[in-house]
Amino acid sequence: MERLGIFGGTFDPPHNGHLALARAARDTLDLAQVLWAVAADPPHKRGQVHTPAEVRVRMVQAAIAAEPGMALSRVDLDRPGPHYSVDMLGLLARQYPAAELVLLIGGDSLRDLPKWHQPHELIRRCRLGVLQRPDVAVDLDAVEHVLPGLRERLDFIPAPPVPAASQIIRARAAAGEPLGGLVPAGVAELILAEGLYRPIG
Repeated sequence: MERLGIFGGTFDPPHNGHLALARAARDTLDLAQVLWAVAADPPHKRGQVHTPAEVRVRMVQAAIAAEPGMALSRVDLDRPGPHYSVDMLGLLARQYPAAELVLLIGGDSLRDLPKWHQPHELIRRCRLGVLQRPDVAVDLDAVEHVLPGLRERLDFIPAPPVPAASQIIRARAAAGEPLGGLVPAGVAELILAEGLYRPIG
């Protein structure tokens, strides 16, 4: 059975740190493919997404164009909200019935998993590929107390250092500063061509 990684995010914009995490997950877990699921309206980020979904789709396509084993997924875009991960996984299970789904999350998301929408059903539908960072501590006993059997559904991935966060890149773009080394070249070209993140007026 092939394993598919689900890498969800707003990707506003996608940057080299995202690519490093996706590569680490692909290689560590021997994933046949990493699906970049561009988020439409994530419940925990309402009002924080700066760029229309279709523009973020184009940026992700530019970011992964030369990356083997990576593809764009519109599963979170081509459906009505609210957009919960558990519903996305149900759709992907129907789309890829022969695959084992691995939802890629950070340690902070693992820590907060009991607060997610239908977390018991979520871990039934997929494995969790947890990108571990040394600065995020998780009391796994406490999480499993709420979600029995969780440990059996976890794969841990040593996360490489993430060189830049999206908000830093948006600030640099707004100031007209170069983005070299922070985002893939195709993403930088799109940001410049579209005038993304520049102040209005």
